[in-house]
Amino acid sequence: MSVIVKRWHSTKEVAEMLGYGLTKTKFLVLSGQIRSVKDGRHRRILPQWVDDYVAKIAEGE
Repeated sequence: MSVIVKRWHSTKEVAEMLGYGLTKTKFLVLSGQIRSVKDGRHRRILPQWVDDYVAKIAEGE
């Protein structure tokens, strides 16, 4: 039996993970600071892209 593993996150989920508000997270996504793909009407963010953003912040960029 296989288990479905979440492959990507919504903007709302990323906001919760980062402890940011939804408005700030949407800004970061739309400005390209957090990479995303458009899936219909929604933005989807891979876990690695969240990690990349956090690493950039930690480096002081």
